[in-house]
Parts: sequence; C-alpha cells; structure tokens
Amino acid sequence: MPFSLAEFDYDLPPELIAQSPLAERTASRLLVVGNAHLEDRRFSDLPGLLRAGDLLVFNDTRVLHARLRGVRDSGGRVEVLIERPIGRHEALAQVRASHAPKPGSRLVLDDALDVEVVAREGEFYLLRFPGPDDLVDLVERHGKLPLPPYIQRQAEVNDEARYQTIYARERGSVAAPTAGLHFDAALLEALRNKGVALAWLTLHVGAGTFQPVRVDNLAHHQMHRERYVIPADTVDALATAHARGGRIIAVGTTSLRALEAAAQEGEIIAGPGETGLFILPGFRFRTADALITNFHLPKSTLLMLVSAFGGMENMRQAYRHAVAERYRFFSYGDAMFISRNDAS
Repeated sequence: MPFSLAEFDYDLPPELIAQSPLAERTASRLLVVGNAHLEDRRFSDLPGLLRAGDLLVFNDTRVLHARLRGVRDSGGRVEVLIERPIGRHEALAQVRASHAPKPGSRLVLDDALDVEVVAREGEFYLLRFPGPDDLVDLVERHGKLPLPPYIQRQAEVNDEARYQTIYARERGSVAAPTAGLHFDAALLEALRNKGVALAWLTLHVGAGTFQPVRVDNLAHHQMHRERYVIPADTVDALATAHARGGRIIAVGTTSLRALEAAAQEGEIIAGPGETGLFILPGFRFRTADALITNFHLPKSTLLMLVSAFGGMENMRQAYRHAVAERYRFFSYGDAMFISRNDAS
C-alpha cells in the first residue's frame, strides 16, 4: 500500500518542543499506548508496567562532539557536522557554507585542524582529517556537542551529561538515543530488583536522522544508513526471555531498528551490520513486543516507524492526546510506552 507524506503530519504548537531537560531524568511523563487505549503515567512508574522475565534492550552509543566550526581556505565561515567516521582519518559530514566547498579544497576547523575536502557524496562530504591521531579523538577534543536543530540554543555544560544516556559507552553517534535519557541508576536498579533483564546493543545514530523526507510518495524515499553491533550476550538474553515467556521491550527506535535489521534474514545473529531499513505501516515486526520512545517530528521516518509498530490510528489518537494534554516533545521531552499492534 503506497503512503503519502501528508499521512504522517500533525499540528504541534512550538512551545511544546522541550528546550531543556527536566531536573530529574525519571520526572518525565509517560503516555501508555495500547489498542485504542491511552493512559497518562509518570516515567518513574515504568517498573509497574513490567514483570519478571521481561527484557529491556538499550542502545549504548555515545554522542560525539560532532559539531565543528571554522573557515574555508578562501576565508568563508563553515560549520561541519560529522555524519559518521570512516576508518581512523576520514568521515562523512554535513558542511554548511555560503558556497559549497570543492573537492581538493581545505577547511581549518577550531583554528587547529587542517581538513581536506576529498569528495561530495550526495548531501554529505567526505573529509580527511590530519595527523596520526584517530578521527574520533580529534573530534572529541575540538568539537562541540551537537544538539538537535529544533533546540534553539547552544549546548551548555549541563547538556554534556543530560544529552547522554547514563550507560553511553560506544563513541560514534551524532544524536542521542533519546528514549534512554529517561533512565537513571536508581530506576535501572529497581527494574533489576523486579526481575526485569537488561541488555545492550549499539547503533550509531547519524545526522541523517534529522534530514526531512523530500518526496510525497514514500515509496520513493531512500533511508539513510546506520551501523550497528549486536553482542552475543544480547542474543542470548533475547533467547532466554522468549524461553521464559517474557516480553522484549526496545528502548528507543534505534534499538528496535537494529533488532529488526538483524532479524530480516531470520534469527538474530550476533555481530556488526549496517542498515538502511525503512519501516512503514504494514511492516512485519519480528522482535519486540513493546517500545519505549519519545515523541517524534511531523513527517519524519521515526513517526512512520512508530505508526507501523503501534498502529496508525492508535498513534494519531496518541499524538492528539499528547498535544491536548501539553506533553513535552522531542529529544528532551516526554515518552511513550507502546504495545505492538499486530493488526496494523
């Protein structure tokens, strides 16, 4: 069934876009979404929604200091946002400048890095970074934390901690897996004490997650690609949860996307992969029974994914309810707990 972009639009008052995190991670609201059922809860209520034997799957990626500013060799200002490292010395990146840089030209970033523009690759540029140091180390040293474009301020000291999950460890993302921002150490301990199992995978979120969909007929949209790794311990935890009759709950669309990408050929196999999986309603989910996620932008591929998971009409009702009840939206906003709707 073909879908149009307009089917995934909704009206959002700008003042509902959260510009800063709450004082406590677990203080967010939680909208529980079932089949034609909505319930307003607090995120701290999460242990009461789960039972012993359930498994939560988290994305442990860590956000890089991926935003760098500088000048072109011709003197014009540039802003670079790393999309993904490629090896130790090269990266795909978005480059904002008054005139598009040409292959062979150079950028001086943070008054320290003499970066070569190697090639143009669609909306991105291939950049080569200087010296023997690893690219990721250079970016961490010279760059700034890249807050999403809908947050209308520069990153502050508080964001260094709050725009990372407390379990972030694998460096490589340019955006946080924001469903995980609601968890603190006390909540994780409460979940363990209840007999809920925890497992981790890594999917590095690229800058493409914020790119708008530019086609009306979604059959013509090409999804950006992202790298993931699923450890053997997580594959074992998934098998154990299934054997015990527990539910699999993906924490965030990134965790769900990695699980579904790994399951496309059948059973999930541990190891690395890369996915350009584009999930629309009608998609057959193989892995998760429920999803914890924040609210997503109108006309975004993430809204399409949750509509596929929870059912289009259920999600339309949920978003209308969230707007009417003044929930906080997007990265620093509130969350949803969505049960899978196999009828969708």
